[in-house]
Amino acid sequence: MTEKPNIKTLGSLRTSGYTSKNIKDELRDNLKTKIRNKESLFKGIFGYENTVIPQLEHAILSRHNINLLGLRGQAKTRLARMMTSLLDEWIPFIGGSEINDDPFHPISRYAKELIEKEGDNTPIEWLHRDERFFEKLATPDVTVADLIGDVDPIKAANLKLSYADDRVIHFGMIPRANRCIFVINELPDLQARIQVSLFNILQEGDVQIRGFKVRMPLDIQFVFTANPEDYTNRGSIVTPLKDRIGSQILTHYPENINVAREITNYESSLDSRQKNGVYVPSLAKDLLEQIGFEARESEYVDSKSGVSARMSITAFENLLSTAERRSLLTGDEATSVRLSDFVGVIPAITGKVELVYEGEQEGAEAVAQLLIDNAIRTLFTSYFPKVEKLEKKSIDGPFSQITDWFLEDDGFLEITDESPDESYAKSLNKIYPLDQIIEKYQPDTQPEDILFLKEFILWGLAVNKKLNRERFRTGVFFS
Repeated sequence: MTEKPNIKTLGSLRTSGYTSKNIKDELRDNLKTKIRNKESLFKGIFGYENTVIPQLEHAILSRHNINLLGLRGQAKTRLARMMTSLLDEWIPFIGGSEINDDPFHPISRYAKELIEKEGDNTPIEWLHRDERFFEKLATPDVTVADLIGDVDPIKAANLKLSYADDRVIHFGMIPRANRCIFVINELPDLQARIQVSLFNILQEGDVQIRGFKVRMPLDIQFVFTANPEDYTNRGSIVTPLKDRIGSQILTHYPENINVAREITNYESSLDSRQKNGVYVPSLAKDLLEQIGFEARESEYVDSKSGVSARMSITAFENLLSTAERRSLLTGDEATSVRLSDFVGVIPAITGKVELVYEGEQEGAEAVAQLLIDNAIRTLFTSYFPKVEKLEKKSIDGPFSQITDWFLEDDGFLEITDESPDESYAKSLNKIYPLDQIIEKYQPDTQPEDILFLKEFILWGLAVNKKLNRERFRTGVFFS
């Protein structure tokens, strides 16, 4: 942050050569500069480089108010918050003004009277761009008084003013956000009569408060967010309001696993556990993201509600916690994530997906486990040959040696949730055909990923009905 300008009076501001501009021009000019300089915009937003971000830039260059339309967990509010980086770092306003009056274009009675009285000695204060962001979640109980303003009887009594005097007005959130970015989240949840109160602000710039027609050309960049599900379930954006919003931009979920991984890695980068003691194999990260893709396609999950990117982030945090807790119990200083640790991500899944009727019948935990199994099944063919449902007994399939190992002397494998790394490795390494399979199909596997890949093969064969897998209270059992 650069130091606040040391200009404290209107006269000093005039002689400094400062010129004021409205917020939409401010955003536009700073965006043009950043694009020319090829500066990265909206850092930490992945997968929108060729879709949402160019459209958002077009809207800013067009000086439009914006509606970001998309399902939950698609970074709509984050995009709006990051627009503050396109504002000038400091702007001056009339000292004591409730609505950040521009010193050269005052709009409130207070500011106009102060300038008339003080002239060039009018005090000037400075507002940093981080303070120029206002946000309101639209809920059914929001009133016109909250957003626009109301008559304040206490102010009238203290100042001994009549209710006919406009100085008794207490401004709401929108006038106080003058020269700022104002975000209304979940716009369809706002009652229709409240939406109507925004018409004039967006178009003509005047407001009406309890019979006062206050001509105030407010200077605000509006950003609305909306979920298409809300259009049918709870409310809608009234047509005249939609008509006054310049650009509607559709957001979307990550289109592939690589983008999804970038999002999760960025969001969980503050988690020091990955560096200090919990190793996460690359396949485990892919598997975690694939669960989200499976959920968005599942017949048990309500597709209209969507599956937030927050599911993968919280699931990843739970996965680390599961491995961390085990290492604390066993005394291992460092450990690696196991596939059996994915039982720990189930609470993150059940809290993030909306089930349809059939899903409710199955049960949330059963659906979560099914999504994990489907993710394993989908990724398995990327690493190993497809498991055929029917194979001739006279012909050995690629996994015959593994299934034969389990048939010999009633072979079985038990992996407990709290087994030390040494015994976990010993259990998997005794199934010698696993080494041959990896050597044949995944010879370039990193040594630290070998054990996870071995367990992945067993789970892959289990979900494809070649092995039995049973979950018991403290672990998993293959036979």
